Amino acid sequence: MKCALIIPPWLPEEIFSSKTAGSQINYWQPLGTLYVAAALQQAGHEVRFFNGAFLKHQEIMTGVKEFAPEFIGLYSTTFGWDKAKKMATDLRAAGHQGWLVVGGPFPIALPEKCLTECPELDVVVTGEGEETVVELLALLAGELDGSDGEASPGIAGATELDDAAGVQTQNLSRIQGIAWRRGGEIVLNPPRSLITDLDALPFPARELLGEIDDYVPPPATYKRRPVAVIITSRGCNRRCLYCFQIDKSRQSGIRYRSVDNVMAEIRHCLAQGYREIKFIDDTLAADYDRAMELARRIKEEGLDFTWFASACVNQVDLPLLKAFKEAGCWAILFGAESGVQKDLNTIRKGITPAQIKKAVAAAKEAGITVYTPFIFGIPGQTFEDGLKSIDFALELDPDIANFHALTPFPGTELWDNLDQYGTVSHDLADYTYQGAAFIPYSMTREEIAELRRLAFKRFYSRPKFLWRRLLALRSMHDLKAAINGVRSLFWLLVGDRIFHRGDKRH
Repeated sequence: MKCALIIPPWLPEEIFSSKTAGSQINYWQPLGTLYVAAALQQAGHEVRFFNGAFLKHQEIMTGVKEFAPEFIGLYSTTFGWDKAKKMATDLRAAGHQGWLVVGGPFPIALPEKCLTECPELDVVVTGEGEETVVELLALLAGELDGSDGEASPGIAGATELDDAAGVQTQNLSRIQGIAWRRGGEIVLNPPRSLITDLDALPFPARELLGEIDDYVPPPATYKRRPVAVIITSRGCNRRCLYCFQIDKSRQSGIRYRSVDNVMAEIRHCLAQGYREIKFIDDTLAADYDRAMELARRIKEEGLDFTWFASACVNQVDLPLLKAFKEAGCWAILFGAESGVQKDLNTIRKGITPAQIKKAVAAAKEAGITVYTPFIFGIPGQTFEDGLKSIDFALELDPDIANFHALTPFPGTELWDNLDQYGTVSHDLADYTYQGAAFIPYSMTREEIAELRRLAFKRFYSRPKFLWRRLLALRSMHDLKAAINGVRSLFWLLVGDRIFHRGDKRH
């Protein structure tokens, strides 16, 4: 069966300030969509991927019309929901009669809202999509027996599909992990169990990406191109206030792939021409012994690639970081978030400023480049607390720091308890870590924007930092990243409203 998977179009300027986009823009490999694509291919379907990061709306519409798929899967974040609605509406208007399904963080969190706001949709996937989508297509093809033989009236074009294929569309109520319509009623089926045997999943279908050199992380966060993205585990056992997890109760904790399976994917990526890997696990060091074993295996096999990982500061030590370095790790991200213990406690980070300092010092000693993001707009945080975090970032002196606005993504505990913590923007364009979508009662939107401006300005205008960056230039890529950084710094120095978008709270 022909399947089209679509990420609706978006522009960097819709996320980043036009003045600083050059030093922030990035295009990630969409692993979730690529995993679903691989599962569909494994089940025998023909899959085509349309990525709105590089294709305009009309280009996707034209490509879909030429491909004539029987099944379309849309991906949506919170920021991208309005774009996904438009894509669904236009696809129906253009004559698509097959199933139209949406998945991704926003639909998972708010499936009923998605079906209510977008009548063109047939189904919302409410969890991990690999098994669910394969079952949906088996049902469409008449390969699954319905539990009661009912037709599913919510499927647009089902009559045409049935007439063409000579099969009866079966009842959707038997498929776990979806929301759908039975007449005018929205039905929320029981959730599908999380996939526990991650080794059984096929590797992401990276061959669908097109030009792999187009997919790059932010400038200065990679050494070699092209860059592959790998996730070696799913889930998290921490309970940060702002973190979206399908497993909201955290009962499943972290589900790990075996080291053998991860090594096989690394070799697979290298054979495809990738020269660097970014591990995007929430923390690669949650299982200390497994992380050490992975580093040992990479070193023993002598694989020629550089890599980047994230880790929690209270899960690493100097021996592990040295092992990472010896295995080719050149950079690590530690989620510092704040230099004020009160704020760390509020977001339930489970760490201390002392632990952050220790981890950063150990990484530097191991010879690893250090990245630390910080957050402004934490519930109860004051402007003065934000200034203390900036001072802490300067004292910490990582190689790169980022300064975000706390974002209350649907499905997080912050979102579920907004009235307790502050007010929220109803403009989904703010839900990007860049716009201040959430304003705690203790701060104003203007103060959050000003803290971000001050933080970037103070951190990146230091002579010590600028000199260090100059000495680190090794390639044309490094030079281009530095030039973009200088441009961004200029606007930070001369513009006092660079991160302001206006007040859109309720």
